[in-house]
Amino acid sequence: MAYQDRIMRIAETKDKTQKQPARRTSRRYRHSPRRAPESPKRPINEFISSMARAKGFARTSKYAVVITPPTLLKVLEGRENQAILRDGVEVNKEDGQNLLSMHSLNKQVGQQVNLHCSSVAMPGHDLQAQDVQHGSAPGRQMVTSHDYNGTIATTFYLDSHLRERHFFEMWQKMAVSKTTHKANYYDDYIGSMEIFQLDGNGEITYGIKATEVYPTTLGGIEYAYANANTIATQSVNFQFRQWFNLTDKTIAGYRNSDSYNLILKTYGPDR
Repeated sequence: MAYQDRIMRIAETKDKTQKQPARRTSRRYRHSPRRAPESPKRPINEFISSMARAKGFARTSKYAVVITPPTLLKVLEGRENQAILRDGVEVNKEDGQNLLSMHSLNKQVGQQVNLHCSSVAMPGHDLQAQDVQHGSAPGRQMVTSHDYNGTIATTFYLDSHLRERHFFEMWQKMAVSKTTHKANYYDDYIGSMEIFQLDGNGEITYGIKATEVYPTTLGGIEYAYANANTIATQSVNFQFRQWFNLTDKTIAGYRNSDSYNLILKTYGPDR
């Protein structure tokens, strides 16, 4: 009898369980996607104070360029009517004429060429590495040397007489003769170039000096009747050997150099 009562209680319990409606999961919880963790937000005041401490950002429209033509031209100062010597030997007539023409052009339009530089690309620096492997372990790229690849790309506004183009044509003639097609001495046609970053007041904040510079490529000029209101420009690519950071503290006395004073006089707040 006790066994039958136990069977009856189990059956009643099972019947009640089957009659209870199944619990429905809320659609909101069932289909809600996972939210990505929010990244921490820096207050805008922190960004503003950081910009204030840095005195603003560098602007690519605030720059200055100083191009120094071949140092050989300094030999002609005050000696325009005398023989031009190279290592004690008088240069040939064509080279002498090119030197005199370049010397005259530099005095006439040298500063104008610097002012008319409408764009310039500050060069970079490359570290050259070689793969070194010990046994079967993964290799390492270890620096073996460095180099300054590429050229300095520039663009210049042209005046009505294309004096800027003529300036670089004469510079290239100092490198190679268009008559004999022979190259001249390397030291005869290399100069230098300085590129400066300026702040909002026209003061220098960063600068580099590229050495052994000369115009390797003189681009063409495209003419069209549709360009009635377009200023003619001249693209020039400069070859160089290396460059130095002029604003580095290790370069002593630069702030009192002639180039620095020239930049401040031309572009600075006291102009």
